[in-house]
Amino acid sequence: MIEFFFDCSSPWTWLAFHNLQPLAAELGVKVQWKPVLVGGIFNAVNPSVYEFREKGAPAKQAYLKKDLQDWAHHSGLSIVFPPKIFPVNSVKAMRGCCWLLASGGEQAMLPFARAVFEAYWTREEDIAQDSVLAALCERCGIDAPAFLEAIGSPQIKAQLKANTDEVIERGGFGSPTIFVGGNDMYFGNDRLPLVREAVLSKLQAP
Repeated sequence: MIEFFFDCSSPWTWLAFHNLQPLAAELGVKVQWKPVLVGGIFNAVNPSVYEFREKGAPAKQAYLKKDLQDWAHHSGLSIVFPPKIFPVNSVKAMRGCCWLLASGGEQAMLPFARAVFEAYWTREEDIAQDSVLAALCERCGIDAPAFLEAIGSPQIKAQLKANTDEVIERGGFGSPTIFVGGNDMYFGNDRLPLVREAVLSKLQAP
């Protein structure tokens, strides 16, 4: 019913990741979690993101920072923006999410992804570093050496690329991208009320 394409390097994605889970539980629907590399999406179909970071209207940039903090407060999260390292290379973390989904399902992946979000957006840790990822693995009860070996495998690299290519082909342009019922696309944390309505509509359809 719900597909969630996500990259942990986005603060708005952390908000949606956090807020979608109780929503899905309330509605009694499953979420299909699909890790992607948002930099690959930007490079392919949305390069204007980079220009906005460098030359965007100062008033709009200031408002977006306020908006992010308002949403963080509303959701009970602590988000530092921008963190010390920004943007960050999230490819290893997202490959790790792919491997955990394949090897242990969402029960294994969700705690790790949350730990990655918290490490980067609250504690400002560099999630591109093997040592940081290994520490997060240990915190989540994941075999760190197995994790680090797996994220270098051709199969896991291919899965992350396939997920990224898929969301681009389906019209996505960033993270988080959400689909309801296969082809009804929504973008961003603030669209979750609309996602809720779309799911309810499909559940109530004859």
